[in-house]
Amino acid sequence: MPTPASICLLRTSAIGDVTHVVPLVRTLQAAWPQASLTWIIGKLERKLVGDLPGVNFVTFDKGAGFAGMRAVGDALNGQRFDALLQMQVALRSNLLSLFIKADRRIGYDKARAKDGHGLVIGERIPARTGEHVLDALGSFCEPLGLKQTEVRWDIPIPEEAHAWAAEQLPGEQPTLLVSPTSSHALRNWQAERYAAVMDHAAAKNWRVVLVGGPSAFERSMADAVLAACRHAPIDLTGKDTLKKMMAMLMRAPMLLTPDSGPMHMANAVGCKVLGLHAASNPNRSGPYSDRRWCVDKYNEASLKYLGKPASEIPWGSKIERPGVMDLIGVDEVIERFEACAEHLGL
Repeated sequence: MPTPASICLLRTSAIGDVTHVVPLVRTLQAAWPQASLTWIIGKLERKLVGDLPGVNFVTFDKGAGFAGMRAVGDALNGQRFDALLQMQVALRSNLLSLFIKADRRIGYDKARAKDGHGLVIGERIPARTGEHVLDALGSFCEPLGLKQTEVRWDIPIPEEAHAWAAEQLPGEQPTLLVSPTSSHALRNWQAERYAAVMDHAAAKNWRVVLVGGPSAFERSMADAVLAACRHAPIDLTGKDTLKKMMAMLMRAPMLLTPDSGPMHMANAVGCKVLGLHAASNPNRSGPYSDRRWCVDKYNEASLKYLGKPASEIPWGSKIERPGVMDLIGVDEVIERFEACAEHLGL
């Protein structure tokens, strides 16, 4: 199979999925250092990975609709790629892919395709079930004759982000970062329960830091958590950037979070994740490298809301129902915190 000289990757969102694409970029670069790589990506997501060396980034403004798609086509300036890796199945992304010229158009297998995906691709990745999202994205190199055997991130973090993180988290006191909000509201835990775990960590002489983005939704969740805390944590909600968050995750041994982008950012830099899973399957979308510290209530959620065990529902099913996260108890999260702290020698 001839080595492709140019490859276009289309994965515009979300933060977690974009971190899962980085190991694929590393795989392609290691195998074919001369190949030109172009990545079509969302505006926010570019702030996280847009400085990856050796990649030409083209920003897609999702809010601009059809004009945003046309802008991507204009930015590509008639370029034709040897291969397009169409790694997003949403209708908007399928339409966007029509603005990209490529000799080979590689997309998902039939089970994972939707919204007209099959109409915009010519080849499919191997059909597999039971895969983590990162492995599914990694398999996009297989039709090109490669296999992703190593998972490496090395997302650049600028010096000023490290300096800012060192200012916020000085010294050697162990830090528990808490990112309480997923963009999917039904994946979020109750504020009072976060507060109970945070108070437990504070009583064990951990520095506890509340983090999150600048949206009104994240601010209101942070305020609810703060109101329920007996030991006031440091509140950095809305004060960091994605790069500053990465730098903090490098300094903190642990992150408490539901299934969300920060979970995967933490995993990429080796920060242990106390992941809260009931609405989603941690084996598919949990922290890729180490899921030992997650609380997994996905099977219980499947039994309660769908009337059958998780093994009998389609892989990747979301159980985003009101109250599903209440299946996770405070004691279970504290137990994982203690086990992880012991494992880390803290």
